Amino acid sequence: LVRSRGLGDVYKRQMYNYFKPVIMSTALLIAAASCATQQADDKVIDKPDLKITDGIFSVEALEAIGRVTEPVVSPDETKILYGVSYESIEENASNRDLYVMNVDGSDAKRLTRTPKSENNAVWINGGAQIAFLYPDNGVNQVWVMDADGNNRKCVSNVENGVNGFLISPDEKHVVMIANVKYTKTAQDVYPDLPKASGRIIDDLMYKHWDEWVTEIPHPFLGDFDGNSVTNVYDIMQDEPYEAPMKPFGGVESFAWSPDSKQLIYVSRKKAGMEYALSTNSDLYLYDLDSKTTKNITEGMMGYDTNPVYSPDGKYVAWLSMEHDGYESDKNRIFVMDCATGEKTDLTANWDYTVDAISWAPDSRFLYFLACRDGVKPMFSIGLDGTVSVVAQGTCDYDCIAPLSDGRVITMHHSMIAPNEIYSVKDGEVTQLTEVNKELLDQVTMPTVKQEMVPTTDGKEMLTWVILPPNFDESKKYPAVLYCQGGPQQAVSQFWSYRWNFAVMASHGYVIIAPNRRGLPGFGTEWNAQISGDYGGQNMRDYLSAVDYMKEKPYIDGEHIGAAGASYGGFSVYWLAGNHDKRFACLIAHAGIFNTESQYLETEEMWFANWDLGGPFWDKSNAVAQRSFANSPHKFVDKWDTPILITHGEYDFRILASQGMMAFNAARLRGVPAEMLIFPDENHWILKPQNAVLWQRVFFRWLDHWLKPEAAVEVEEVK
Repeated sequence: LVRSRGLGDVYKRQMYNYFKPVIMSTALLIAAASCATQQADDKVIDKPDLKITDGIFSVEALEAIGRVTEPVVSPDETKILYGVSYESIEENASNRDLYVMNVDGSDAKRLTRTPKSENNAVWINGGAQIAFLYPDNGVNQVWVMDADGNNRKCVSNVENGVNGFLISPDEKHVVMIANVKYTKTAQDVYPDLPKASGRIIDDLMYKHWDEWVTEIPHPFLGDFDGNSVTNVYDIMQDEPYEAPMKPFGGVESFAWSPDSKQLIYVSRKKAGMEYALSTNSDLYLYDLDSKTTKNITEGMMGYDTNPVYSPDGKYVAWLSMEHDGYESDKNRIFVMDCATGEKTDLTANWDYTVDAISWAPDSRFLYFLACRDGVKPMFSIGLDGTVSVVAQGTCDYDCIAPLSDGRVITMHHSMIAPNEIYSVKDGEVTQLTEVNKELLDQVTMPTVKQEMVPTTDGKEMLTWVILPPNFDESKKYPAVLYCQGGPQQAVSQFWSYRWNFAVMASHGYVIIAPNRRGLPGFGTEWNAQISGDYGGQNMRDYLSAVDYMKEKPYIDGEHIGAAGASYGGFSVYWLAGNHDKRFACLIAHAGIFNTESQYLETEEMWFANWDLGGPFWDKSNAVAQRSFANSPHKFVDKWDTPILITHGEYDFRILASQGMMAFNAARLRGVPAEMLIFPDENHWILKPQNAVLWQRVFFRWLDHWLKPEAAVEVEEVK
């Protein structure tokens, strides 16, 4: 799980799978040729025909889930447009098609059946047509089709492709995201070396997430008449800054004024080392007539993101963090009066961080999503700051599409159920889609319950416990402690296609998932405590959860494992040297092993400075010195527990060398160890066959060490 950055984390994780750029050219040009027709021999990926006979929710069942995304309500509020993606293990690929249904969930129809994914779909022309992104010759373009899926037509001719678009309310303009050249190549400097592959680097941020930064996204404005996009120009021409911000920024970084005369965009207008050290993004107001730009959040020093105009045009709302360099700061809801410029923090008296916002149709209040007490409800907030619960359950709400009659179209998911589309009104929640009913009816799902665990400093910690299907309290079960990444990422009712608690529990394990110190949903103090305290209270919280659950009669105390990714991987490495015989095996994915090398290997230096306290060479900095003294590699002399290590070589957030160092240390110490390295994956494991491989190795390792009766063979530990 990637570090939280206050940009709508659940939405970002899903959208990353569907919108990752295929744009790899070096400059934006307007092509003269029209869009080509898709190759007819490309294979269409459809819903897998999976029959489950044993009732177990397996890895293969997880891969067969239809991934529901992006419900978009038609202008007359009678229809909902949405996408469903399926993965093919055989083809090692995924595909997303568009569907439409009535707003009450009836008469669902499939609109597209194509070999490539339709994304970013929106209604246009009063609901008579749909605009969307679709690949053409290897890059995305803007397409338009009739509302019934017929008469598809490509309307943009951007040579490098379009990575997202937003059409103005009057449908006369469109802003498109496309990449521009950022760095010089060897050939730019030495034209006589056309085959030279070296990169000449003279500043920081030369790599980010999973790519060498040779291009950056810019917003391009064009005229739109429903048939073509013309007169395209870069509104940030010659500016060496990103808009939207990498790696996850998309169309939510733009907002059209209701009169279509102005456009707000999000940018962190910094480059190189300055960019690497700062999270200070701003909202920029671009006027189409004068072609002038104004910074409307000047002096607001943290992340400012997700601008949204009120329907009446009187206000702009956005999400804002206070502190520069603190990417997991409290996300506040700010509102600006467009006439006076006055800014108000609506959440000044509300102690939780906000994930997504949307105006009510009457412009009198906003809806928003936020983690609270281990779940993510939907709330409303008035312009006076009054907060009310709109919908809440043992689930996480995932998007907001308000209707004029008081209904809200949304999605939600839980640890035992993937996203489906719902309607909410007056506290009543109605399910509108059942994309995965046929598959889920064939399995018995685990049970999820809460435990309040006492901590070492006298507090209580909400801990999710996921029990295997057909749980029998008279039996003893092996258990796995789940260590969350982030480090400030909620352990709410999330549904993950990697760390899927339903699959893990269905494999016969009790899963222990604590909301340890550093996680959102329990107030800003609880969330902020972890910064500068790696290896401190949050680790004691983990051990408290294990000790508490070990006393349960149904837990096999001799067979408890620990697993986690990113900061969760750091946690596993740290626990490996400090668990005092609590664990029988460990699994770390993409974890930090050596914080000193991590400080100089990672790209986003603001994170390392804020969370670790500063550089390791600053001997006068007590916080930094404590952080580096608690580096997991300092405790390798105590390692004695079998460990599985996994990592992706495209991970530039935490380099694969961290996993390799940990593996080498374990083997040199004589500790049973296995390593799974993916040369073509980043911080996550995204390709279907790699995903299945990861899960199979994961459970083979757990079963070998935690289920001795199963006699599972692991070649490396015979």
